[in-house]
Order: sequence, then C-alpha cells, then structure tokens
Amino acid sequence: MTKLITKRLNVGVAGLLAASLLGGCAQLEQVQNYLMAEPAAVVIQRAQLAMGNAHINSLAYAASGMGTTFGQAYLPTSPWPKITYSNFTKHYDYANAAMSEEAARVRAEPTGGGAVPLMGTGEQKTSGRLSGDFAWNMTPAPTAAPLAVDGRIHDLWTSPHGVLRAAANYPAQVSKVTIHGQELTTLGFTVPGRFSALVYINAQNLVAGVDSVMPSPVLGDTAVTTWYDDYKEFATPTGSVKFPSRIRQEMAGYSVLDVAVTDVQMNTPLEASVPDAVRNFKENVVATKAAETSGLGVWFLAGGSHNSVLIEMADHAVLVESPLYDGRALAVLAKAKELLPSKPVRYVVNSHHHFDHAGGLRTAAAAGLTLVTSSAAKPYFEHALANPNRLHPDALAASTAKWSIEGVEGKRVMTSAAIGATSGSQRTIEIYEMKDSVHAQGFMMVYLPTEKILIEADAYTPGAPNAPTPTKPNDNNLNLASNIQANGLQVAQILPLHGRMVDVAEFNRAIGK
Repeated sequence: MTKLITKRLNVGVAGLLAASLLGGCAQLEQVQNYLMAEPAAVVIQRAQLAMGNAHINSLAYAASGMGTTFGQAYLPTSPWPKITYSNFTKHYDYANAAMSEEAARVRAEPTGGGAVPLMGTGEQKTSGRLSGDFAWNMTPAPTAAPLAVDGRIHDLWTSPHGVLRAAANYPAQVSKVTIHGQELTTLGFTVPGRFSALVYINAQNLVAGVDSVMPSPVLGDTAVTTWYDDYKEFATPTGSVKFPSRIRQEMAGYSVLDVAVTDVQMNTPLEASVPDAVRNFKENVVATKAAETSGLGVWFLAGGSHNSVLIEMADHAVLVESPLYDGRALAVLAKAKELLPSKPVRYVVNSHHHFDHAGGLRTAAAAGLTLVTSSAAKPYFEHALANPNRLHPDALAASTAKWSIEGVEGKRVMTSAAIGATSGSQRTIEIYEMKDSVHAQGFMMVYLPTEKILIEADAYTPGAPNAPTPTKPNDNNLNLASNIQANGLQVAQILPLHGRMVDVAEFNRAIGK
C-alpha cells in the first residue's frame, strides 16, 4: 500500500480560499472539499458506530510478526534493525488514559543496537506501562521511563479506536481526499505538546490509517505513518468489535512494525497504578572522582541508566556522552558546572549515533558546545539538529547559541591548549573509532593514556558485583578487547557508559582471560 498523504490540512477556510487565489484549481478543489465536508462530530460518530466504539472503554489485542529497534541502526542512515515478535500485546484503557505493552522478541539480523540479546543468544521479554503523563517499565522492577511518555501517549491515542476519541476531544478539521481513486474522509487535529494527526476513514467508516508527527529528542518533529488493514469482526465475552487484523507502522521513513492480530478483547480491566518511585522520579547525577593528575580531575557521572564522564582540561572541560533527552542532559551539564564552575564544558564526545546515547546532543548544541562524533554520523546529526521540535519545543528551540559538529575517522587526539600552561597541567584525550563491531559503525571509545582509563558504551557493561563469570564470552566484549589490543592501549580501569566503574581485571575475567 502506498504511503498515506502526509500533508496536514491544518489551515482554516479563509487560508484555503487565499491559497486558491494563488494556486489555481487544485487549491480550489481542496476548498470545495473542505466546505462540503460534514461536521467532525458526525464523521466521528459514524465511524464509532461502524467499529463498535460506543461501548468500548478498554481494548486489548495480541499479535505476532516483525518489528525493529527504533533509533538503533547499524549505520546512521540505514533502516532500523529487524526483530521478530513471537508475542506482541497492547492493552488500551481509554477511560483512564492508560496502556500496557508486552512483548517477547529476538533479533532477526546480526547488526545494530537496542539492548536486545545478540542474535542466537535468546529471547527477551519486555513490559511497559503508561498512565496519564507517567511511563515506566516493569522489568526487572518498576522503573521510570520518561523517554517513553511521548511514544506511548502517541500509540494510545492513534490506535484505531483511540484516535476517534482523541479527534472528538480536540478541534478536528474534516476534509476529503482521493488516493488511487478511493475517496477518504480525513480528520486533522493536534494534541498540544504531544502529536498532530491526520486520520483517514474509508468508505466503510473504518479508520484506514493515521499520518502523525511526534517529537523526538534526536530527530525533532518526526513523521509516523500507521496502516490499519484487513478489518475483522472479533467476538469477545462482552460483545463484538471490528479491529484490523494487520497493523503496519513507519517512523522517520523506515518500518518499525508489521504484525498480524490474532485476538482482541474489550472492556477488560488494566492495572496501571503509578508506582511512587515513578511518580516521584527526578534525574539524579552522582559524581565520583575516578582520577586526578596534576590537579586535573576525571569524574564518573552516574545515577541513572546512562553515564557520562567529565574530563578536566587546563582551561576548559570535555564531557563524554550527553544521553537520552533534555532532562538527563541538562542535569549532567549542571553537575559539570557545579564540579568545575570556572572551566566551561566546550566539547561533548558522542560514543555513537544510537538514539539513547545521542538524545542529549540537541541539549549540548543549545549550550553552544562543539559536538564530537564519528565522521559517519556527522552529516546525519547536522541534518537532524537542524530539524526543529515544534510540537514540544526543547532546549535547542529556545537557544540562539552557535554550535558545531566535528567528525572523527580512525583516531583523534585532544590536548589542553591553555596559554602558559605547564606540561604537568596538560592532559591528553585519545578518541578511537572501534573496528568490526556488530553494534554500530562509527562506534567510538575514549582513552586517557596518563590515567590508563578507558571510556566505552555498550561494548561492555559490567554485571553485578561478584556475579558468576559468563560461560561464553559476549561477542561485543571480545570485539572491545580486540580494539584495545589493536591500538596498544594499556587499560587499568574502565568507565562504562552503562553500569559501574571496574578495574580491567573484571573485564578480563568476562572475556575468559
């Protein structure tokens, strides 16, 4: 099926009339369609009756098929890595603005990220919740997931039945479009700060699909297209309901979902009480001094799922990793200023282009910093950061600071450049592009030769203290060891961008040395 039209009809009648005077027949036909359109309430009510929506307060479906790990591409410009779902379920509670999502998944291709076990090493189960403006993950224990709020709200209110409720709650505009000879009715609306949507309703008064735009910490306003195909009548203990038997979705131009629906239930209860730990969540940055040489410190900035490292230079500071989103990145930059009030951060080194590790680059750009990433990712980020977040303005949207991006290919050395600095107060930072990783191309690690400290992301994440040594070394761990050896690095300590600081001996045990 051809991608749905992505142009939004979010202008008024006067605007359309003005456009027709300038643009000719096409715009005039659009004005006529607009003027002939029925009121939104009539369109919505008819669709709700056709789909059985009038009696639905909650709806759950089970499916299986293909998906991808959004934002975790092997190359910056390649499609999202494929995964296979043996189980994919969603439970929408429209009455309480809540939802759950459960999945069992395995990799369908060997390269790319996404915290999914390496191909052939087992299945991963995931569980997430949304209630109002709170999102959290259930495994291994309820953990706040602020980065998931926008996506889950979008999924709840662009679902086939949820989108009709959303269109009724916000001022929807009605129009007619013709695609491949088929006339469709459209409902256009915006949920302020969350997403905009254009809903397509076919001749059977069923929701055929939704074109939407939602905010992204990396990409800015991001296009999403969702297709709802092959509707069937599903019988449930509380009545029958029409629901698509196939759901497909694209984000930022690449597929993220293609599943076949096998079961639908309606008006079943959903437990989605917000845990206190989630309701009271605040970003917390815990700074631990990892080293000090000639009065220049190195701090490990932990306290969350993703770490950063602050490196003091003679007259400025370098930050390794600005992750996740504004909330985390702003907290990290604030901690850096607290630790080094007289030495501004000038550079942020990005380990790789995966969205969880790059989600704070817009924040760093808003502060006027120089972003250091791989040469492969440099043009990608230049394009992404130039795209605004209009729906949910972020720190970059409010900034007039000048920022720049520098690319690393192979190796780069950064040294202090303070005028009059003595050799003893200078520091050297070495940045290496890792070779032959299945996780990402343009994967970078940072090495401090004086302190023999290695900073890396995703290639090695330490297990719990005193955890048993793996029976089989992880391939990403082995690749890191290979890159350490190939570059002749004398590593004594590892500061991972997930997990805790460890001596290199613990890493060596993990790889069987």
